[in-house]
Amino acid sequence: MRKSLCISVILALLILTTMAGVVQAFETPESIVSASKVYVSKVVYDPGTFFTGDSGTVTIYVTNANSNQSVVVNHVSYGDENIKLTSRPYDSTTNIGPLQAQPFVFSVETSAKEGTYYPTFTLNFRDADSLYYRAVVKVDNTPLELTIVDKPDAYSAGKKKTVYVQVANPRDDTVNNVILEVTGPGISTTPSKTFIGDVAPGAKIPLNFTISSEQPTTATLTLKYDNGDDTHTVQMDLPVTFGLDKKQANPVISNVQVKPDVGFYRVTGDVTNAGLENANSVTVTSLSPAVPQDPYRSYVVGILKPDDFGSFEVTFTAANATSVPLQMSYKDADGNIYTSIQDVKISGVSLSSAQKNDLPLLPIAAAVIIIGAFVGGWYFYLRKKK
Repeated sequence: MRKSLCISVILALLILTTMAGVVQAFETPESIVSASKVYVSKVVYDPGTFFTGDSGTVTIYVTNANSNQSVVVNHVSYGDENIKLTSRPYDSTTNIGPLQAQPFVFSVETSAKEGTYYPTFTLNFRDADSLYYRAVVKVDNTPLELTIVDKPDAYSAGKKKTVYVQVANPRDDTVNNVILEVTGPGISTTPSKTFIGDVAPGAKIPLNFTISSEQPTTATLTLKYDNGDDTHTVQMDLPVTFGLDKKQANPVISNVQVKPDVGFYRVTGDVTNAGLENANSVTVTSLSPAVPQDPYRSYVVGILKPDDFGSFEVTFTAANATSVPLQMSYKDADGNIYTSIQDVKISGVSLSSAQKNDLPLLPIAAAVIIIGAFVGGWYFYLRKKK
């Protein structure tokens, strides 16, 4: 009995010794040397820089620099209390062949405030010690910048005005799917939504859109973009106030002269565009109590560029009137019509009695002279013939 117990103890010791020998056999000088040639060759974050609360991925590439020796890893993990691992670590055995780069992809989430952090990447070798690597990551809450570059001084009912904006990316990483949308009660915009796409670090993207409204209101500019898998938003209010636009066309009538003519008045003058935009289809005509007459019932001046001028001439009758209104109208680039009225005094201009009676004195006088010359010539011809 005692002899059997001793044999069992001896056998147990032999088994433990053998197992210890097997365990020790995995870690050899050759395996340690092979593991020393394994290193982290690249780390890629998506997104490149996180906002607080963003989720994303980190891909860590491990390269085996041994030319003829594979290495075996049996546990790979990543993260810390600031950059938390949301996917499972690699617990299965993985073989990295000679001169190969093996990617390890982890899903992560950050709850950290702005700053730079160094979560730890851990790789356990089967036949050697572990590999540790500090994978630097940045948390930055700086948003995209939306800037109004140029806008109208004021708006008019139904008139389209152009607003120029700029989208800039002050971050260290590229943002994706950038969209600018303009909304607001009672407004119409073209385009209402603009897809910009990717915006690289430091890039500035110029944009413009037209906006019109029938009443004062507020337009809301919403800039949406993706940082990795998370969507972020920047908003800006744009007041749409009505008033005098300092840049709009401003045609002005000047150098007005009233002249009597055969049975009607003839008014001439100039139209000068004192504004900063083109005045299109400029037209001048007379209003009641004037009655437009040929040859110039109304006069089309045409397009007047800023600081340009054009002459006009209108003809009309005006019985028992001391003044008549002249109406000047023009269109803006959107086809909206604007009018202004200016009174012209005619009380100091008197028509001659012949003109009042519509007698064409000059043509009659010319006819008398021609007839007289013909009769006189014929008379002397007959006397000479006799």
